[in-house]
Amino acid sequence: MARPGVDHHTARDLVAERLRSMGEDGVEAKAAHLAALVSHYGAHPFTPLEQMRQRLGLDRDEFAAVLEVFDRVPELALAVEHGPAGKYWSNTIKPLNEAGALDAAVERRFAFPVSVGLYPGPTCMFRCHFCVRVTGARYAADSLTPGNEVLASVIDEVPNDGRTTMYMSGGLEPLTNPGLGELITRAANRGLDLTMYTNSFALTDATLSRQPGVWDLGALRTSLYGLNDEEYEETTTKKGAFSRVKANLQRFMHQRQERGSDLRLGFNHIILPGRTGRLIDLVDFIAELNESSPDRPLDFVTVREDYSGRDDGRLDEQERDELLHGLDAFMEYAERHTPGMTIDLGYALESLHRGVDAELLRIRPDTMRPTAHPQVAVQVDLLGDVYLYREAGFPDLDGAHRYIAGRVTSDHSLHDVLREFVESGREVEPAPGDEYFLDGFDQSVTARLNQLDQDVADGWGRFRGLVRAS
Repeated sequence: MARPGVDHHTARDLVAERLRSMGEDGVEAKAAHLAALVSHYGAHPFTPLEQMRQRLGLDRDEFAAVLEVFDRVPELALAVEHGPAGKYWSNTIKPLNEAGALDAAVERRFAFPVSVGLYPGPTCMFRCHFCVRVTGARYAADSLTPGNEVLASVIDEVPNDGRTTMYMSGGLEPLTNPGLGELITRAANRGLDLTMYTNSFALTDATLSRQPGVWDLGALRTSLYGLNDEEYEETTTKKGAFSRVKANLQRFMHQRQERGSDLRLGFNHIILPGRTGRLIDLVDFIAELNESSPDRPLDFVTVREDYSGRDDGRLDEQERDELLHGLDAFMEYAERHTPGMTIDLGYALESLHRGVDAELLRIRPDTMRPTAHPQVAVQVDLLGDVYLYREAGFPDLDGAHRYIAGRVTSDHSLHDVLREFVESGREVEPAPGDEYFLDGFDQSVTARLNQLDQDVADGWGRFRGLVRAS
């Protein structure tokens, strides 16, 4: 029912048949309303329930009866989760629902976050045009030793059941931290399946020799900024960067195969303006890399649009149309040339691939939440500063200091910082431009929490969000 082109009459008949088996009355009307509910939320997951009630033209009692039936037929929620906007449900909403993190955020009570990002990089060798980093900004060399001690303490306090809680990213480039390998090993010894996001420019034999702990990662994601030296230089301002990254990855993949390592390896690829037609070339590049380790090829690739909201990252109408027609060819070509590789198209591109031209979420200052969502995710940098949004954790970034919940020290844990922030009722008043501190994940979480708040305010607290934890 949630997929484009479906036979809605047949779908409604199947729902009606199920309702009859349950002894429901008013079967035909309820089946039609449930079909409409599934179809809409499968494509528009952040719609407040009151808006949907008005859309269906039902009074409150009638709508409540439909929602009660929805709760009793689990296949309906499953249909919503497999709709065109399914990545919002499967990647973000559902796991956060099940962890109780969204309820904790709505109720403004403390809970240790589901996601903790460590930002260990003191500097970066690239200067990407879409990155919010202040040119030349870096952490002082004397911050490394105490900073790594703080990050180690954060690793130590992750709950024992939080195997996938932690990741490493930036901010700045993680591989520029000479103590990175020790931090990774520390996390692995605690049973954490740690993912690191990197540009792989420093993923050299020398780095791996000095920091063998890199092999203790659960996964390594390389951000890919082009498919040749010219594109890389255009994006990163670094000459010869693509050739070096490619050579590093070829050696790394060969060594991974020789070691029999379980480390998962993949790419994050952002489709930048002017490059929508390069997806086939991306597959060819990956196939070439796989020749370095034919028995242990690349595991995954995620493809995204630019979520920054900036004009220089936005695809125009013609490019989006090209992308709509190019995704099928990309997926089919990848299946032939890189079989077994997992492809994640993310939120909006997955919708586009399924025939629905879903716009990227665009949270603005007036829809940002002054309380943010520390029960869901936070980021910790080398100074121990705890940032509320993923794109705020850069040194010297104008206005970002307002989104520091507190600082982790030797006698003040991450638990302490977050409990104090939440229980104090502290709020951050958003200012123009603050929306750029939110990445795609932060925007999705914010949209979901705003939806839940609105449902509660409209008197639909019992059914808030429609699909909840199972």
